[in-house]
Formats: sequence, C-alpha cells, structure tokens
Amino acid sequence: MPKTLKKRHLLDWGILLPYLILNILGLMMVYSTTSYVQLIKGGNTAEQAIKQFIFWIISMIVIFIIYKIKLDLLKKKMLVYTAMVVITFLLILAFLFDPVNGSYGWIQVPGVGTIQPVEFLKVIIIWFLTVTLAKNQEIVQEKFLDIVKGSLFVILGQIVILSFYPDYGNAAVIVLLVMIILLASGINYRFTLVVGALSVVGSYLAVLFVNSIGKVFLPAHVVSRFAAFRNPFVDEFGDGHQMIQGYYAMFNGGLFGRGLGNSIQKNGFLKFAHTDFAFAIVVEELGLIVAIIVLGILFYLIARIILIGTRSNDPFNSIMCYGIGGLLLISVFVNLGGITGIIPLTGITFPFISQGGSSLLTYSICIGFVLNISADEKRKKYQLV
Repeated sequence: MPKTLKKRHLLDWGILLPYLILNILGLMMVYSTTSYVQLIKGGNTAEQAIKQFIFWIISMIVIFIIYKIKLDLLKKKMLVYTAMVVITFLLILAFLFDPVNGSYGWIQVPGVGTIQPVEFLKVIIIWFLTVTLAKNQEIVQEKFLDIVKGSLFVILGQIVILSFYPDYGNAAVIVLLVMIILLASGINYRFTLVVGALSVVGSYLAVLFVNSIGKVFLPAHVVSRFAAFRNPFVDEFGDGHQMIQGYYAMFNGGLFGRGLGNSIQKNGFLKFAHTDFAFAIVVEELGLIVAIIVLGILFYLIARIILIGTRSNDPFNSIMCYGIGGLLLISVFVNLGGITGIIPLTGITFPFISQGGSSLLTYSICIGFVLNISADEKRKKYQLV
C-alpha cells in the first residue's frame, strides 16, 4: 500500500452508505408525516422537510470536519472537558426558555428553531468517559472507582438537571449508556454482575414506585405514560390515545404498506407521527417488509461499528465504538419498545428517521467519530504514516 494514500482513500463506505440510505428515507418520512399538518395550517407542505434537509447538510459538513481532524486531537482531555462544560451550561440555560409538552430542555434559536442540548450530551458523555478510561487502561481493574468517580459525579449532576426538566426518558438512556461504556472498559467481571443485578432490581422498583406512590412526586404526564403502558385501551381517548393510534398505523400497513404518503393515522390522529411514532408510519406506508429491511440496515450499521471496536487494539477506539454502537442500540430499543407497548413511551426518537435537528446532528457526530476511528485502524493495518 503506497504511503501517498490520502485519508479519503480510507473512508469506510460500510459506515457511510447505511448512514446515507437511512437519512434519505428519513427525509422522505419527515415530508410525509408533516405535510398534512402544514397543509392544514396553510403553509408550505415541505417546510419541515426543508429544515431537516438543512440540518442534514450541516451534519454532513460536521462529519467531514470530524473525519479530517487527527484522532490524537480528539483524545485530548482539554478538548472534551471544554465540551462538557459548554453542554452543562446549555442544559442549565434551557430553563430560561418555555417548556415543550410539559418539560424544559429546548433552547429557541432565532431563524433556526429549537435545539435540545441533551441530545448532544449523549455523545459528549461517550467521548468524556472514553478519554478518561482509555488514559488509565493499564490500571482500570485495580483502581476502577478511583478513575471514574470524578467523571460519574459530573454525569450524576447532569442527570439531576434532567430530572428537574423533567426528562426521565433521556436520563434513563444516559444511565444505560454509562453502564455499557463502563462494562466495555475492561473492569472486573464481578462488578459487571453487580451492576447488572442492580439495574434489573432498580428497573423493577421504579415501576413499582410509579404504580404505587409515584403520582405524589412525579409530573402527571410521566405517571400517565406508565398508566397507558399498562393498558392503553382503558383510556382510549385520553392517555392511551397515542399508543392505540400507533397500533392502528402498524396494523394498517400490513406486509406491503398503504403506499408512501398514504398514511391514515398521520392525518390528525397520531400527534407525534413525525417524531416518536415515525417508525409506526414507516410500517403503515411502506409495510412490514420494508420496515424490517430498514431495521436490518440500521442493525448492520450498529454491528459494523461494534466490530470496528472489537478489532481495535487502541482503548480509545474500542470504547468509543462500543459507546456509539450502544447509543444507537438503546435508542432503537427504547423507541420501538415505546410504540409497541413493551416499555412506557419516553419521547426518544428513532435514529435518522424521526424529525429532529439536534438528534440528527448527534448521530452524525457519532458517525464522524466512527469514520475517523475506522480510517485510523486501516492506517495501522497498512502501516501508513
């Protein structure tokens, strides 16, 4: 392999192509799920799709920038610590803006719309923990708690901020994400068993808490989601309405779908068709077969990211890939679990398909990191300088 080979020649198309395919489908679904509402308002039916397209262009630029940056720079503590300080400031700043659907967490930017700092927090936490753990990989088993206690204290503070929004869905995602990163860092297996057991018991106790006395302490919309999760048909026109309409959408689609743009439920029945329930509309319009193919493409992307991490001998590359693969996997599970009734609805969007500029930028930053890591691994393989 010639030493004059440029970094662009090391581009991993096995990562980039699935990303492009999923985003093109996402743009189509954003137009499909928002055009009816825009038409009723008397506005441009493509307005939301155009906004999403602009965010996608920005995302592609961000991917290019991250890919071109030398990986050694991304390993610098000062850079990731600065990012952590900035995102914490933005999390606090969000309290100054009007809540959305009963929760804070959105910052309104004139001419842009709203951004959701918690989305960026996820990738920054992956980056933050990866840098911390990779720098201390030789002593991670012997002095694990000494290494991570400071980082975990910072993350705990951010979770407390989310609880005051309240945004328990994203807080739960972050807790799961931190667990995955810690377990992938090479810690002792006994700690793994303890964390796993505590997670199962904690989840069970959380459900019991909400079902019994949680309504005294938790916001009404959080308690109502748990009530709808238990049996949405008890309150078909109230708290259970969204889940039931999601079921109808998926039932309407059958194997082959009603055709792109022909969804019934998005026409005023399913309020969050463009965000939380975007995948339900994919099933309704394109059918179960296409929906399975979409999941297959996404799971291929996740598997390839994890495979890059598994094959790497660099702790930073490995842990970063495990964290990013874990974030995508958790997001898919939480979103699909919510719309199918396996878990309560959380407001977590489906990666690349749901509308949301902050979400798209976050996942695109993750792809930029993975592409850079993949190029680094190829360079080492071919012994390029």
